[in-house]
Amino acid sequence: MLHRHTPLTGDSDDLLAPMFSRRQMREPIPRWEIPEGEMPPGAASQLIRDELQLDGIPVLNLASFVTTWMEPEADSLFELTASKNFIDAEEYPRTAEIEHRCVNMIANLFGAGAAPGEAVGTSTVGSSEAILLAGMALKRTWQHRRTAAGLPTDSPNIVLGRHVHVCWEKLCRYFEIEPRWVPVSAGNIGLDIDAAVAMVDENTIGVAAVMGNTFTGAFDDVAGLSAALDALAERTGLDVGIHVDAASGGFVAPFAYPDLAWDFRVPRVRSINTSGHKYGLVYAGVGWAVWRNADYLPDELLFHDNYLGNDQITFSLNFSKGAAQVVGQYYNLIRMGRQGYQGVVANMLDVSEKLSTWMHNHDRFEVVSTSGALPVVTARLIDESRFTAHDLVGVLRQRGWIVPAYTLPPNVDTTTVVRVVVREGFNDDLMDALMTDTVAALKELDQRPPLAPTLPGASRPETRVC
Repeated sequence: MLHRHTPLTGDSDDLLAPMFSRRQMREPIPRWEIPEGEMPPGAASQLIRDELQLDGIPVLNLASFVTTWMEPEADSLFELTASKNFIDAEEYPRTAEIEHRCVNMIANLFGAGAAPGEAVGTSTVGSSEAILLAGMALKRTWQHRRTAAGLPTDSPNIVLGRHVHVCWEKLCRYFEIEPRWVPVSAGNIGLDIDAAVAMVDENTIGVAAVMGNTFTGAFDDVAGLSAALDALAERTGLDVGIHVDAASGGFVAPFAYPDLAWDFRVPRVRSINTSGHKYGLVYAGVGWAVWRNADYLPDELLFHDNYLGNDQITFSLNFSKGAAQVVGQYYNLIRMGRQGYQGVVANMLDVSEKLSTWMHNHDRFEVVSTSGALPVVTARLIDESRFTAHDLVGVLRQRGWIVPAYTLPPNVDTTTVVRVVVREGFNDDLMDALMTDTVAALKELDQRPPLAPTLPGASRPETRVC
């Protein structure tokens, strides 16, 4: 995140004053500069703890897909491996072996059918890095095919629905790939297959499908897209593959909807990414990129080095990273197994279905999300003449709940919705508390005067200070 500071009035903005750490430190310290002298370790720790108390409560954070709780045994493994640099496979060979096991477990969970130990993939720093790596592989594979045919390679494009994550825009800007945007509609906040296939041409490196989009949690029809691309290939000879962005759905679909074909069981799926730190149930910082086989990962994207003591192959955008998240993923995979993940996912889907039913039956909401998707509930306020969805989440924030309000993708961005992400730990009791506080917030907001009418061409403020 790029931080830009807007100074507050007064000199105190340049100092950090102690709270409970005042017992060990008597004076404030500079906010923007390294202090001149030392302080006791307990004072430094307490000073930071004081400030972190102002953060939201993780269990009440219903905005994020990212895991905020792991078992104590996993916490101890994080502490054990916090000092290990994952990239140093010579010094930490068992950590490298654990990553290799995870890649194989996840690739075969996604139907790769690789021989034992032969799956192709890598750990990443979340799905953003995984998508960048997969996008580069698509581009290079397309370039090789074009070069072999004596055709130009200077105008690659990729077909994307408007519901994709922002990291897909980063891929296109960073690596000079033209995005071909498929509009969404009010009836389909997902990939319009016919419109997507119509945008494919000889310069298309691939089509992206999303298993669990950020806006509503819905799954794209990967099998339908594959069939449509097969028909296109028969008509035109264009051979275009699919990358599946399963950042959120990769650890939901196999356990909740095992008969749904979206992964390597679908012929045109070349690569898949998923986020271990979402429904893979690991703390933030781990993603996975896997390929159907080595044919779709060009050799020139793999780097060999030996200055850590042996020859090793890397495929990443960074070099050093912590080992803890990879070890944490392995812990979950062997600790929970398929049955454990199935149970956790079933519980989350049960809670989300109950919350969705409650909102559907409430006369103030229209539910936008659907069943058969992620454990996510997205809804819009039916009447925003007196207050907006942003006002509602502002009042809920006063009660400790962190619930986002946002507009839907372009073409339907006049609709503002609220979204509740159900994660492990959000149980029936917390759901009841959220519903109670939502009713109370609506009653409070009903006492406000109606909003002033919006003039043509003008826009209402996105938020109101509550």
